[in-house]
Amino acid sequence: MDAIPPDDGAAAAPSGPADPDARTVGVVVVDHGSRRAEANRAHERFVADSRSRLRHPVVEPAHMELSEPSIATAFDRCVAAGAGTVVVAPYFLWPGDHWHRDLPALTADAASRHPGVQWMVAAPLGPDRVLMELVDRRVAHCLAHAAGAAPECPTCAGTGGCALH
Repeated sequence: MDAIPPDDGAAAAPSGPADPDARTVGVVVVDHGSRRAEANRAHERFVADSRSRLRHPVVEPAHMELSEPSIATAFDRCVAAGAGTVVVAPYFLWPGDHWHRDLPALTADAASRHPGVQWMVAAPLGPDRVLMELVDRRVAHCLAHAAGAAPECPTCAGTGGCALH
C-alpha cells in the first residue's frame, strides 16, 4: 500500500540511513476513547482488521483516555513484539490540543519505561483529499440507503441512521 502524504503540497522527506527499518517500527493507532464501550471495541476491531494492509508488522490500537488499551499499554505491546521505534498515529482529523500537548506527553511517559526505543507522534489525518472522497462516498451511500436503493452500511446497521427526516 502506498503511503498517502497529507495533501498540503509538501513533498515527502527522502529516506536516509537514519530511517528506522520498517520491520522494527510499531504503530499505535490511537483514538480519543469513548464512554461507549461499543465505540471503543469498534476502533479496536478496525485496527485489528487493518493490520494486514499496513506496511508495519506491529500495529496496536489505543485510546487516549476513558478506556484500555491505553497508549502506554499499546506502546508496551509494540516493544514486546520487537519494535525499536514506536509511532503513535492519531486517528484524529486536526492538530488540536490533544495532538499538540496530550499525545506527546502520554507517549513520552510510555517511552520512559523503554530506554533506547525511539518514538514519534505522527500527523493527524486531515486535511487530505482522500478524506473528502470518503465523505462523498459516504453521503452517496446514505442517500441511496434512505431511498431504498442500498443496504445499511456496517457503521449504522441497526441504529436507524441514514434516514431522512
